[in-house]
Amino acid sequence: MARPLLFLDVDGVLNPVLPSPDFAAHDILASTVLLSARHGAWLRELADVYDLVWATTWEHEANRHISPRLGLPQLPVVEIAGYLPLPGDPVLRETERYSARKWAPILRHAAGRPFAWTDDMIPRRLVRQTRYRTDRLLLPVNPAHGLPRAHVNRLLATPPTAPRSNGRPPHPPYLTAHQN
Repeated sequence: MARPLLFLDVDGVLNPVLPSPDFAAHDILASTVLLSARHGAWLRELADVYDLVWATTWEHEANRHISPRLGLPQLPVVEIAGYLPLPGDPVLRETERYSARKWAPILRHAAGRPFAWTDDMIPRRLVRQTRYRTDRLLLPVNPAHGLPRAHVNRLLATPPTAPRSNGRPPHPPYLTAHQN
């Protein structure tokens, strides 16, 4: 059985707005990025359970600039910027066009595998709709402080798993604005 995926954002999750003193400043691509070795250690711990995947607007630049600074190997990348909508993609509400722009690319990348997603911009509706699914765990992060240890503990304690067969069809692969 395949291990669950863990989709990771950078800004607001690993690069918080109001970091604690253990964060170091790095000048990357004309920006100051604040990173913590503590996050690197937590992500390596999570890599024992999950296959880590970048789901960030940094895309492949995350492998060039973020992975080495956190002691991570090169990770697969969800292509977000050039993603073109495909038939069967979830229907987003107008108010979610920006905040949920990663949802369809993440679902396509997961291709039915169980996954968790940490991001500072996960629409509340998506979190509510996936709350009782065993194959998805969406953990919004407060961008002021970034990824907390409580999220790491939760990810380690209850990794997403494939739904059990109970004779009914499995969950639909996508949740649209019309499904509750």
